[in-house]
Amino acid sequence: MRLGRRLAGLAAVTALLGGPATFAAPAALASTPDQGLVRCADLSPGQPQDVYLYAFGDPQHPMLLKHQGYGTVTEYMPVAPGQYTLAMRPVGAPASSPPSVSTSFMVSAGANYTLASIGPPSSRRLKVLQDQIAGAAGSKVLVRVIQASLKQPRVTVSVGPDTLARDLAFGTATAYHTVAPNMPTVTFTAPGAHTAMPVTFPAGSVHTLVVLDGSSGLKIDNLTDAAGTMDMPKGGAAAGLGGTAPVPGPGLAPWLGTLAGGLLLAAAGLLALRRSRRPAAAPD
Repeated sequence: MRLGRRLAGLAAVTALLGGPATFAAPAALASTPDQGLVRCADLSPGQPQDVYLYAFGDPQHPMLLKHQGYGTVTEYMPVAPGQYTLAMRPVGAPASSPPSVSTSFMVSAGANYTLASIGPPSSRRLKVLQDQIAGAAGSKVLVRVIQASLKQPRVTVSVGPDTLARDLAFGTATAYHTVAPNMPTVTFTAPGAHTAMPVTFPAGSVHTLVVLDGSSGLKIDNLTDAAGTMDMPKGGAAAGLGGTAPVPGPGLAPWLGTLAGGLLLAAAGLLALRRSRRPAAAPD
């Protein structure tokens, strides 16, 4: 009983000491039946934003995700099932300030989601996309397209002989399509623009192709939604043409070390406080 009370006291002290918890993206994760996986994509040009994710109705205890701007994608993060709110604010803005944009969504156990900020800076909006976590039967590959190019409002995307999207409008996403594996050629066609590039699609994997604006035309990120081995991916995979795949984070180890250190300091403080309150021993 005493141990339980001490742990509860440590938890209370930690909660009082903490503000928003800042998380680095964890390493590759396996999907489990008792949790969902969430990743965030910044597909809106303009000022970078900080992303706050918290349980619906509990904005005092958010997870804070640092963003690097247009084209960045976080790794998948484990989230307990339930309703959540995603809010975005300019980098460095107080957590209590009004968000640039926000939305609420439901996380189901065993499901994966991409939360995409998309649109011009003055009217960015959030899209909640449910990701496919199982590949097609046999050796086929599943691929979808997100159109996030402001310079080319409509884009046609083909993989080999298969057209995945024709005149796909800015801010929209296709359903998943079945294509052949290995190294097909992805072709992008827009008014006055035509680009082709090879991509790697391992057999049985699932991918999202994100069309982005580059300094000299279109570019793309080839995001792996599910690998052929059924292991969850780490996040974006660069697909050439200046793709903006995320830089892998340091993992949970630094955060866990910081948390452990905080708990030890809190425990020492509680122990010292308890000793100071003990009555002095009576003299012989």
